Amino acid sequence: MLAGLLFSFWRTLQILTLIPTLGMLAWFVHGFVSSNQLTPNYILVLFITSVLATVWSIATLFRRRSTRESAIFVSFIDLCFVGAFIASVVELRGIANASCTDFTTGPFYLSLGPFGYFGQTSNSPFAVDVNKTCAMLKACFAFGIMNCIFFFITSILLLFMRRHEKDVVVKERVVRRHSHDSRRGHSRSGHSRHNSRRQAYV
Repeated sequence: MLAGLLFSFWRTLQILTLIPTLGMLAWFVHGFVSSNQLTPNYILVLFITSVLATVWSIATLFRRRSTRESAIFVSFIDLCFVGAFIASVVELRGIANASCTDFTTGPFYLSLGPFGYFGQTSNSPFAVDVNKTCAMLKACFAFGIMNCIFFFITSILLLFMRRHEKDVVVKERVVRRHSHDSRRGHSRSGHSRHNSRRQAYV
């Protein structure tokens, strides 16, 4: 019961951090597509991971019964997302050392296409505030690290849920067997009483 409540809590946190990540990265993808440029891997990897993780989190949160019944599989997928978010954070690690108060130099700034140096020289509407662009990418980087931890926690909680589910099933089987044996014993005693009465009557 407690593991189930904790699972719902952490799943909700995942969704609350994934949705803004998804929104910000969708804006970056839109900017690169509108400028006819390829989206960099450090944005694309985290964007795809966030899309899949959001769908997965919502589905497993609202389908609690099937999540409990297939807890081992769900736990394995959560661990896969841990690996995916680690890869995404590693790809985006260049933004960690960037200064968002004066984001006008550095290799990361040059690689941002319409949001960085190229955007400012071509008067792109996406490069109006490069410091805001830096802050958004840093927020996505932080949310990626948080979801590495969140998905690892839910993966462990799912194992506890599976263990609890197995204990409940075993208890139910024991109770059913005990009730079945008691009914059989009751019917046998009733049958023996009936035979003894017949013998006494004869």
